[in-house]
Amino acid sequence: MVAFKKFDGQLFKRIFSATLYVFLPIVIIAIWQACFEFGVLHALLLPPPSKIADTFIALLASGDLPRHLGISLLRVLEGFMLAASAGLLLGVAIGLSRALDHATDLIIQLIKPIPPIAWIPLTILWFGIGEESKVFIIFLGAFFPVLINTIDGIRQTDHRYVELARVLETTRLRFIARIVLPGALPSIMTGLRVGMMVAWMCVVAAELIAASSGIGFLIMDARQMMQTDQVFVGMIAIGATGKLLDVILRKIERRLIGWKAVFR
Repeated sequence: MVAFKKFDGQLFKRIFSATLYVFLPIVIIAIWQACFEFGVLHALLLPPPSKIADTFIALLASGDLPRHLGISLLRVLEGFMLAASAGLLLGVAIGLSRALDHATDLIIQLIKPIPPIAWIPLTILWFGIGEESKVFIIFLGAFFPVLINTIDGIRQTDHRYVELARVLETTRLRFIARIVLPGALPSIMTGLRVGMMVAWMCVVAAELIAASSGIGFLIMDARQMMQTDQVFVGMIAIGATGKLLDVILRKIERRLIGWKAVFR
């Protein structure tokens, strides 16, 4: 009986948590649909959720949405993996070397605030209008969050561990692998999650470069044809895919840094 009550209580908590998680979106969708039904909103400017759902199903059935989304996902993953690799390697190097930090700080601080979309004219000159230019724009967007968070994570290494490593005469590679990187992992994972989010934000800008496919192209083509419902479908697809990738990164984060205490 006690075990049954405990199971019943856990089930209630899960149901309540799931309901709370989707409650606000459902309320917003209901109010949105009601505003359309009462004539408050114009379908061309802000189509109702029912129309967006019909368009989503139609694009899904035709295969257009999966095709465009798959192409954009591949571009995002290519740009993000390049940015993550470069950001981690350079971030670790800068975080461990005062001389390299001093030598690169000015150029990093100058380039970091430039939005990726501002690089489009130069990107076309350098790489043309092929896939390389699109991947490069996504790379620029994801690179700096990974780099900055990696550097900050390494700089926050506990000095007690550093002194202990010196006393024990730990080799530099062992010091980096056993002390620096594990201590910096929370900040690095934050950088990776932010970098993934920015990569998805950049995919639309990247696909402005003479693209004939991708979710950004789908959105821009729908805008030119005044198909607002299709624009919303593309935006929702980007948001849902970004959310799914963030969930994956968060699961990896929990496995890697399960020892990290978080405030709830």
